[in-house]
Amino acid sequence: MAQPDDPERDLAAVLHALGDPVRLELVRRMAESGESACSPEGLDVPRSTLSHHWRILREAGITETRRAGKARLMSLRRTDLDTRFPGLLAAVLAGAGR
Repeated sequence: MAQPDDPERDLAAVLHALGDPVRLELVRRMAESGESACSPEGLDVPRSTLSHHWRILREAGITETRRAGKARLMSLRRTDLDTRFPGLLAAVLAGAGR
């Protein structure tokens, strides 16, 4: 699975990934609770669509994915994002709460 390093992280890709309401909700939930399963409760989105959203977030460098048995767990790359784009994630999450 492609997970870009900091020098490869592109601001346009990050902003595109965060510009979708479903992906923004996934990021908000991870910011609050840490890791997320690939099909989090309370989202009325088809599983195939969720897979697409997770891929966009991962390829933009916003999340990282780890395997735990058969499950895949996603988490924010908060430190990496804050290092590369200081304040961006905090600003996006503050705006998402409105």
